[in-house]
Amino acid sequence: LCLLYAGTGLLQEVVYLVSQGADPDEIGLMNIDEQLPVLEYPQPGLDIIKELTSPRLIKSHLPYRFLPSDLHNGNSKVIYMARNPKDLVVSYYQFHRSLRTMSYRGTFQEFCRRFMNDKLGYGSWFEHVQEFWEHHMDANVLFLKYEDMHKDLATMVEQLVRFLGVSYDKAQLETMVEHCHQLIDQCCNAEALPVGRGRVGLWKDIFTVSMNEKFDLVYKQKMGKCDLTFDFYL
Repeated sequence: LCLLYAGTGLLQEVVYLVSQGADPDEIGLMNIDEQLPVLEYPQPGLDIIKELTSPRLIKSHLPYRFLPSDLHNGNSKVIYMARNPKDLVVSYYQFHRSLRTMSYRGTFQEFCRRFMNDKLGYGSWFEHVQEFWEHHMDANVLFLKYEDMHKDLATMVEQLVRFLGVSYDKAQLETMVEHCHQLIDQCCNAEALPVGRGRVGLWKDIFTVSMNEKFDLVYKQKMGKCDLTFDFYL
């Protein structure tokens, strides 16, 4: 089971919560990244991942075509989360600036230009998201949108429950939705995340009018034939 691309940090906690029936306070005390290793990272490595007890929760940002054949063959499940690209590029920029290993010091305008020209890590977002969207009707793929986590969390939790094959009665499901709300509040409030990377509509604080017009043009060119839509305002 892989969690992919946008909103991975928040989604991994929600998926862990739903799949394990865990408590949000319990997640706050653990290193969640140890529970969901990244497929393509050298640490902990594939040998350790292979030794994990099934069902395994594994993260990845890889394009669909580079994922293991088990996923292509329908033998493993994939949860893919896509985020509206304007918020995504702002969050990605702030992430790059926050990491010492990356220490990006360019302007947001330069970073956004690189994003639009497919010059960032993991390649083109436009190709990445469309490649997964082509498989969104596959039985082993659950395609989610980041904005829906804020707009209709209860429906998303119900989708995850069904997809993961876990069982909750009505009262347990309501409790689980409330626990997930707590997680999202903790991840997105001003104290826990000063840069506000989890907000929907983040892009409006940094995009200039000309940047927005240019981005819309590139988006239309690269996504014009795709019927995938996003909420840019909530």
